Amino acid sequence: MWRTMTMHLNINSDSYILYDGKTPQEIHQKYDENDKSWSLNLFDTGKHRQFKINPFEDTCIGIYIDSPSESVYIMTLKETRINVWRLTMMVTGIIVFWCAKILSRNSLFYYACGIILGVSLSVIILIYVAGKLIPRGKAMYVIFAASMSLYIAKTLWENMQLIIMQYREWVMWYVLVTSLISFVICYRFGPVTNTRTKQIIEWFLQLVGLALIYHSSHFHEASFSCCIIVILFYNFPKAAFGRAKRYWQHVFPEKRKLINEDQYRQEGIRQTRKALKGLQNYCSSPECNPWKTVLKLKDPIRFAKFMEGESHLLEDEIEEHEEEISKILEKGEYTDDDDDSF
Repeated sequence: MWRTMTMHLNINSDSYILYDGKTPQEIHQKYDENDKSWSLNLFDTGKHRQFKINPFEDTCIGIYIDSPSESVYIMTLKETRINVWRLTMMVTGIIVFWCAKILSRNSLFYYACGIILGVSLSVIILIYVAGKLIPRGKAMYVIFAASMSLYIAKTLWENMQLIIMQYREWVMWYVLVTSLISFVICYRFGPVTNTRTKQIIEWFLQLVGLALIYHSSHFHEASFSCCIIVILFYNFPKAAFGRAKRYWQHVFPEKRKLINEDQYRQEGIRQTRKALKGLQNYCSSPECNPWKTVLKLKDPIRFAKFMEGESHLLEDEIEEHEEEISKILEKGEYTDDDDDSF
């Protein structure tokens, strides 16, 4: 389900164009259309050196080289049985979908999303400044803003590692300043308080979670089935879960572990202390009427001593209890010997 195939192109020249499709006829058609028509494409230059291939579909790759005699290339195919990134993507999608209600009402999540969104969209300021340099006109400005935003985003994404390595300090200060500005704006307006707005945010997060689950695998039938299962489990009534659990316990009852005599006595002592402590707490609470309690007692003084922390048993009672235990043990030993004789 999380298998991926990666094509690596090793070529000693930049004068090439990549074509991809499902059949060789489609590759030839794309080549003919590109050869016959003049087009300026800023966003898909065909200069990829590494690209993913769907392992569950037929794929055809075509490479056009301007000077085949001077350019040499090698293509290698790498298969990953379990892509950790795609597996993480699915797990993240399930968590986002399941916790959407909690996240939509969490202030920390609100500020984090606001800061990330502010840093990501700060490039609009650069586009606005660049828009001052072109002639006035709404249509021209919209076209320029749309094309420039896509081009800048693509360029930054492709050269992200190089930019971070070479301009580390500038990137750090840029992220820090934009994060601070975004936090101030979010703090000024405050977290969302409207119930319907929170509901919309919850639905949006659930859609994002389902999108992550669906796109986490090239095997879309399986990922779509996972989406259905997550939705069913999320909306399944809790009463049905409890009923199924009780039925399972009835059909397959848990085997009880029997305790020995020593454990039985220790459990009795533990439960007795717990019950006596509960009795002391209850009698000390406002719920208990002390005068009515005293009227029902045969020995109020003994009860008062018990409430002050003394033992609830007298010495005579302790001795009598030990004698009874000794008789029971002797009787048990006699019975065991008697059984052994048979």
